[in-house]
Amino acid sequence: MSSKRREQHEEHMDETWLIPYADLLTLLLALFIVLFASSTIDAQKFNSLKESLNAAFHSGTGIMESQSVTDQLIEKTQVQTETLVDLQRLKKQMDQYIHENNLSSELKTSIIKDSLIITIRDHALFDSGSAAVKPQARKIILSMADILIRYPQYEVLVAGHTDNQPIHTKEFESNWDLSSERALNCMKILLSTSRLDPRRFSAIGYGEYRPIASNETEEGRAKNRRVEVTIKQKIVP
Repeated sequence: MSSKRREQHEEHMDETWLIPYADLLTLLLALFIVLFASSTIDAQKFNSLKESLNAAFHSGTGIMESQSVTDQLIEKTQVQTETLVDLQRLKKQMDQYIHENNLSSELKTSIIKDSLIITIRDHALFDSGSAAVKPQARKIILSMADILIRYPQYEVLVAGHTDNQPIHTKEFESNWDLSSERALNCMKILLSTSRLDPRRFSAIGYGEYRPIASNETEEGRAKNRRVEVTIKQKIVP
């Protein structure tokens, strides 16, 4: 082969192998993201991430588009991880307050999905059939407010729950009314702390319709009578 023909051959060398090689690197990066995500977030977030990856790599997008999706997944995973760390830190602070004030029979905390839920038994807050917060219970709610000030990026939902025992009084026609008024009164005490943004807060009454225990026993009914404060990541428009 002449020198001239050899040079032309080298100039037109097939470089299509670079495309699958780059795709392989992208897939390896995605694998590391999945491994990282599965070690730091719960199963539901992992499944969500897996579905996003499947959509990205089976949609016919090119390398640049796949890289963009991968970057978005990395950012999403980082946010989810930071949220979980924040909620765990907040839970630890609340648990410490509960322990120091011997309130373990009245309050408990749990992290479910991407939310921290603080459950308060109704007898710690109200007299039977009343929505007026006990004077000594205000301290509990205000202590929660002091902690929430440190987490301005989260939304707070205050929900009232009752058992299934009918109520019909001059003040409350139904358990809907009682649970709603209880939630609203608790939220008002939280917002009496002026450093909290009211736009982050909402209150709702579920009445008897979201029990966590059987209403067939007094013990179960006592568990169902509660106020739940749910703290979740703020949705930015």
